[in-house]
Order: sequence, then structure tokens, then C-alpha cells
Amino acid sequence: MWFKNLQIYRLPAPWAVNPEQIEEALRPHAFTPASSNEMLRQGWDSPRGNGSLVHVVNKQMLLLLGTEKKLLPSTVVNQVAKARAAEMEEQQGFAPGKKAMKELKERVHDELLPRAFTIRSNVWTWIDPVNGWLVVDAASPAKADDVIKLLLKAIDRLPLESLRVQRSPVGVMTAWLQDDEAPAGFTVDQDTELRATGESKAAVRYVRHTLEPEEVRRHIAAGKQCTRLAMTWDSKISFTLTESLAIKSIKPLDVLKESDAVTRNDDERFDGDFMLMTGELSKLMTDVVEALGGEAKA
Repeated sequence: MWFKNLQIYRLPAPWAVNPEQIEEALRPHAFTPASSNEMLRQGWDSPRGNGSLVHVVNKQMLLLLGTEKKLLPSTVVNQVAKARAAEMEEQQGFAPGKKAMKELKERVHDELLPRAFTIRSNVWTWIDPVNGWLVVDAASPAKADDVIKLLLKAIDRLPLESLRVQRSPVGVMTAWLQDDEAPAGFTVDQDTELRATGESKAAVRYVRHTLEPEEVRRHIAAGKQCTRLAMTWDSKISFTLTESLAIKSIKPLDVLKESDAVTRNDDERFDGDFMLMTGELSKLMTDVVEALGGEAKA
């Protein structure tokens, strides 16, 4: 149980809430499968399949947002509607008009929907009420927004804020490359992206490539800034920091990998991994924020 991508939000630290309160708030919005005539259904599911919507380990809470989406490509609808329109033209002697064609497509869509393939996806959310973190395991802000919207709908007066820092991630990452010096506790890895801010939008991306300081400085001197930077924290976790303050491509290194012999069953292994992950990621996020000048206060 390791998150791969972190979209990070702030809660009061500590946040005086208990799992029972969260469970009660989420219950009316629990996930149920989509009906035959629904395109999309979202809701809170049980992280461990035991009926509980909040899984708790060492005061850390784990939530799971389930989504079912019907896969009905518009090309399929258009193809069937076109065939139906040809039949109508043959029967009535003239082609359907614009309005009639729109209605025909809507009818075809409704007819095909119950037979459409269903795609299930999950998004994990971790709440740390002790240190005041709320983290969504999502590669894109849009997926995280789905989680946040449903949380705000379920939990009355949720004291949630975006994470804000004193210094621009782009400016700080560019300075690290310019000076060829990572902040204390971090090392710079071999993936980065440098992007121009002018009209050209020129970009250079390094992938598993040694970052030669002089070469990188030339790109910076030409007006490019660092928008993504791969790093390793405390020799324990590798990740990529982005310009939007998301932490992506998280990978625990060998020093953190637990031996299967330590745990006796899947539940113990899951809880052990979750406890290890939350403890280390909480410290990682604190150090990243400190490296970016600390949190910006309102």
C-alpha cells in the first residue's frame, strides 16, 4: 500500500475529528453500482472490503472513492444513428433534419447504454489528522478535484485548504539546478524538465540522463525554468516534484521495503505498509515544504 502520486491539501494540525464522525458523514454517499441507464456513478467504498468506509491504522485514515463509468464512444453512437437515418430516408423519401438527427442520436445512445462496457476505477485518499495532511493519490488535479468535491459535499464545514509555500517551486527547483546543489536531505536524480516562459514554449526533458551542470545552466541562461525535477529524499524515497507542488512517481527504495516474514497475513501486511507509508510520507512532505521556504500563511 504505497501512494504513487500526491495531490496535497492542508487541515488543522491536529484536527479534532474521529473516524466514526467521518464514517457517519460518508455513509449517505456510499458507492452503489451504476444502473443500466447511468453513464457515471461515484461514491465512497470500503478500503478493505469489510463494509467500513474509513480504514484506520495508528490514527491515520484511508478512504476509497469508487467510480463506475460506462464506455460508449460517440463514434459507435454516430455509426448506428447514421444507419438508422439511412433507413428513415429510404422509408420516407428524405433525410432527417438537424433536429430529428439530434433526437435520433439521443435515442440510440439510450438504447445502447445498458449494453455498454463498465469501467471501474478507484482513487485513494489519506487523512492525517495528527499532522494536518489530506492527500489524494491522483496523477492529475482533475481526479483529485472529484475527491475533494465529494468530501466537501459529505463533511460539513470541512476545514480544508490548498497547500501553499513561501517560495515558487519553479524558482526554487531552477536555483537548485543552477547552483548544482540540492537542499539538505535530498539528492537530484536524472529526470527533469526545463521549459521556456516566453512565446516559444521551448522545452528540454531529461529522462534517465545525467544532468551536466554547465549544459543545464546554458538552458537556464536561455530563459528556461525547471518545471519537474526527480529527487530522492533521505535515501528512502524517490519522487518527482512538479511546478504545481504535486509529488509524483513515488517509489520506496530498498531500505524501506519490509520483509514478508514480518507479517502473517494480508491484513497485517496491508496495515504495516500503510503505517510505514504514512509515517515516511508525512516527514517527506514536511521536508519538501521546508525546502520551499515553509508554508505561506494567510
